[in-house]
Amino acid sequence: MRTIAVIPAYNESARLPAVVRALLPLVDEVVVVDDGSADDTGPAAAAAGATVLTHRLNRGQGAALKTGTAAALAAGADLIIHFDADGQHRPDTVPDLLRPILDGQADVVLGSRFLGQPAAGMPLSRRLLLWAARQFSAFALGIPRRFTDPQSGLRAWRREVAAAVDFRQDRMAHCSEILRLLAHSDWRVREVPVRIEYTAQTLRKGQRAADAFGIVWQLFLGAWY
Repeated sequence: MRTIAVIPAYNESARLPAVVRALLPLVDEVVVVDDGSADDTGPAAAAAGATVLTHRLNRGQGAALKTGTAAALAAGADLIIHFDADGQHRPDTVPDLLRPILDGQADVVLGSRFLGQPAAGMPLSRRLLLWAARQFSAFALGIPRRFTDPQSGLRAWRREVAAAVDFRQDRMAHCSEILRLLAHSDWRVREVPVRIEYTAQTLRKGQRAADAFGIVWQLFLGAWY
């Protein structure tokens, strides 16, 4: 089955090439969406072997994923993986993501930082933030609490699901929006445990409290209006 990894990237010229090179032996193609970067993210990804699409302006991670997913579908992907550019997602999780789909047990597989193991290396503040996001997702969006990591951006899905799930959030709120749409569908969704590589640099680039409130506000508007 033709498998394409889609990576949204913004100012990741330093870390992205290693991610691309590690993924290429595991998939048929890597599509990088350079989301208006001010550095050499696009050329660096292309030199590492990726197909590169470019947003002239920074439109957000969700928008980049929509662009990349549409390109993957047009390129004939049977399976599509969403993967981060900064090295937090480990390429060795790809077989675990794909296995339930290939075995006919799932249509979508989500990587969870909290399933079956502690989130190694994650600061307490980040754990509390993600716990609050999970509670809000259950209360406001009707996402079942059996989903342990609503903010996970690591996922694999069959082309039929990727084509059908019409998420609208262009920035970080897309994770919970996708999960809300899946939770209210007939698609078979599974989680698998994954380990995330946290470094001081990636933590600095991660969500701040202000970002979390922005996500909550976007989801509130999307859920009720």
